[in-house]
This record gives sequence, structure tokens and C-alpha cells, in this order.
Amino acid sequence: MRIAISADDQNGLDSVVSPHFGRCPYYILVDVEGQEVKAVQEVDNPYYGQHSPGMVPGFIHSQRVNVMLTGGMGHRAIGFFEQYGIEAVSGASGTVRHALERYLGGELQGVQPCRESIEHAAVPAEDEYEQDEVGRLREEAEMLRSQLDEVIARLEGLGK
Repeated sequence: MRIAISADDQNGLDSVVSPHFGRCPYYILVDVEGQEVKAVQEVDNPYYGQHSPGMVPGFIHSQRVNVMLTGGMGHRAIGFFEQYGIEAVSGASGTVRHALERYLGGELQGVQPCRESIEHAAVPAEDEYEQDEVGRLREEAEMLRSQLDEVIARLEGLGK
């Protein structure tokens, strides 16, 4: 099975998961057999900075990916992944290694459209969604807050 994880850097399994699959600069491709990692590959997002709906899911499909893990994605992307037969999973955070372990352990499952996509509900004006830097930074800040809350809860659980 090949799993793609959206990433903000090129540090393999130690890369930071990107909060949005289409606007990340890199993808980490992980080949897995059972619970064992067989290969790790870093791939540039050829559409980083600007893409039209469907371009990135098409690229992920061309990489022979079975599962796409990411912080979030819009409702249209979810539909494209369904058409390609790729399992889309949102809610990934932390490092690629952590997200992968959570997925393989059954803790990370399912997909929901990201909040920004839900707020826009209808199809956004052409290029408005991808070029809104303030919206992207707000989305990333919200994801980081969520990740921090998760880490604090885990630390508190370990202290008991």
C-alpha cells in the first residue's frame, strides 16, 4: 500500500504534516506492507502555489497512491479522491511518522471538508481560495492550535 502525506518540508518521516493537502510544498510517499515501512520518498508538489480543482488529486493518483493523509482538504478534493478510488483521510497533524502511526493503528480515519471549505460552501471565485494568504495563515494557525491542544492533553495524560 502506498500512502501520501502532505508535508511542509522534505525530512522524510520527520517532516511536518501540512494542514492542507493542495497547498503543501511536498508529499511524502510511504510504501507500507502491514505495519512495516518499506520505502519513503519525498516528492515536490508540482502545483504548489496555484492549482485548479482536480489537478492535485490527479497528480496523487499518478503516483499510485492508495491513501492520502493530510490536515485538511476541501469538499471538491474529497470527491476527486473518491472518483480515483483513493482513501482520503483528514485530521493528520504533527510529524509524518506520527500521522502514519495513528493511521496504521486505526486512530486516524475518515475525512471531513476543512472549515474554510465549509464556510465557502459553494464553489469559490476563480483563484480566490488558493491566493488568499490571510485565510491560509488563519487555517494554519487554527491547525497549530489544535495540534498544541492535542499535545497538551497527551502530556497531561502521561503525568497522571
